[in-house]
Amino acid sequence: MKRTFVRAFSSWLYTALRNVIRHPKYRWWAIAGSLVYLLNPFDLAPDVLPIVGWIDDGLLATIVVTEVSQLMSDRLKAQKNKAAAQSHGEALNVEAVSLS
Repeated sequence: MKRTFVRAFSSWLYTALRNVIRHPKYRWWAIAGSLVYLLNPFDLAPDVLPIVGWIDDGLLATIVVTEVSQLMSDRLKAQKNKAAAQSHGEALNVEAVSLS
């Protein structure tokens, strides 16, 4: 039962943080809050506890970096597709030249 609760809570926390980061209105607040949490010495599991204190910081940093890199990747793909769509509509004027 304890394991089920931990798994459900971590899944909920990951989904909530991911949805907040993907929401344009709250994105920078979530990223700034995550950075403050990582730099703040007072957190859920203090860093003075050798392994437990690093795990929560590592998980949070991993989630934030993964989601921000995914957002950047999606934005670059959208820009590339937009540029390709704009250039696809243009006609090229080509003259045929004989090689002999």
